[in-house]
Amino acid sequence: MKIIIVDDEMVAHHTFLSDVIGKTDADYRFFKDDVPAIEDYIRKNKVAAAFLDVSMPSVNGFELAEKLVALDGDLRIVFVTGLDVTPEELSPAVRERTAGFLYKPYDPDELRNLLAVIEGGARKLTARMFGSFECFVGEVPVRFSSNKSKELFALLLAYDGDTLSMTDAISQLWPDLDTDKSKSLYRDAVWRLRKTLQQIGFNCVEFRRACLVLDKENIECDYWDLKRGLSSEYRGEFCKSYDWSVDYLAALDVKEEAKNRRT
Repeated sequence: MKIIIVDDEMVAHHTFLSDVIGKTDADYRFFKDDVPAIEDYIRKNKVAAAFLDVSMPSVNGFELAEKLVALDGDLRIVFVTGLDVTPEELSPAVRERTAGFLYKPYDPDELRNLLAVIEGGARKLTARMFGSFECFVGEVPVRFSSNKSKELFALLLAYDGDTLSMTDAISQLWPDLDTDKSKSLYRDAVWRLRKTLQQIGFNCVEFRRACLVLDKENIECDYWDLKRGLSSEYRGEFCKSYDWSVDYLAALDVKEEAKNRRT
């Protein structure tokens, strides 16, 4: 798999190299912001992905992405930036080919997650809700930027595809706070959750006005398996440390007993 890395700062190239060397089979080529040289390389090589810095002296990363996607419609784009940018700022053509964002300073695990997604080997997100809540893309843990954004995602998974309204989320995550404070914390958790999903290139949540909807495709979840009578590792603990999780335990116990009787 060929990838290119475009950044005008050499220290960024060295950082990227140290994070991938010996950990991936990718064939990587580094460029500064030399647009003709980059375009020439894309024309002559089948490149899987371009990792583009957003702010460079000679070219904006978004503008460069437009040029590269026009040259190769199969190319995947990853934006590497210290800015707070979102997919909504991209053109439809670039947005469709964007695999994710790396926000500086990024975690090496986030980089390896994106490389795995680009290779096509880690398109499944696995959620483990029995015991403590954890998520993985491939074998790499998803690192949420705050505890509350992680808990919000757990609650969304617990809703199993049903719409999670802002009112329901607030009542379960911030039950003792006043309305203005809880709404502010909810918006922050939503923003952080959106950012985490962008980073790992797994945009599985539809962020609507005052509600969230989960796209369950390509997600595996032990809680959903038990609800459907499939095998599970449930041992009486569900998203422990989250206060709202106790409301699910009685129904889970009934499901587990019914499954055991069938087997």
